[in-house]
Amino acid sequence: MYVRRAYVREANRPGRAERGRWPFTVPCVAELAEEGLTFQAPVTFLVGDNGSGKSTLVEAIAEGFKLDSYGGRLAAKRGRPDSVKTALGEVLTLETTAAGSRMLGGPRSRKQGFFLRAETAFQMTENLGGVPGYWEDNTAEMSHGEGFLTVFREMFNKPGFYVMDEPEAALSFTSCLHLVSLLHELGQTGAQVVCATHSPILAATPGADIIEVGEHGFRRIKWDELELVDHWRRYLTNPDNYLRHIID
Repeated sequence: MYVRRAYVREANRPGRAERGRWPFTVPCVAELAEEGLTFQAPVTFLVGDNGSGKSTLVEAIAEGFKLDSYGGRLAAKRGRPDSVKTALGEVLTLETTAAGSRMLGGPRSRKQGFFLRAETAFQMTENLGGVPGYWEDNTAEMSHGEGFLTVFREMFNKPGFYVMDEPEAALSFTSCLHLVSLLHELGQTGAQVVCATHSPILAATPGADIIEVGEHGFRRIKWDELELVDHWRRYLTNPDNYLRHIID
């Protein structure tokens, strides 16, 4: 593993005025600022509903490891100042392992990591095929799902620190299973993955640490105790139990 903990130093914790403003009004962000978040397994999932703050957390974690917050490898300039960070990223500190410290302190060519975020991944698959350091295949000619899987296979293939924000966005059921296989393999071969997801398929990756985020802040939980899993199980068993509340 490369990162043990994400936390906010005492000197950087938000004051009373900042605590009343986003993102520190989001329960999981507020808890992180006060208590920190530890990583206990090579693969960690942050699971929660829209607006729960999971994407805010993973974006700041990516920034803390000097990954491109726009999505991509190490912080690329892309015409934006390197100093521009999210409000949480500005104050977040990562406690790294010895391996993490060596990677961050080493030459750029030896740093291995990638941040995949759903909002920009489609554009990446259309523009980065054939670019040195990325993938050779022309993903612009593939379906979104095929392009995503190509990115996963080519960019998540070595021990490194990988951050994902809702990678299931373009994936079918079968493709999600392929990604589970990749995530499990990464965890077994020395990589570390932090992933925000809505997918009960991805969250079932063997050996993964699952953290549920919501109004309670965040808490570790077993897969079959996730609210997400419970809702999907009930819906697939009897959709009418849900649909009758939203369809006349």
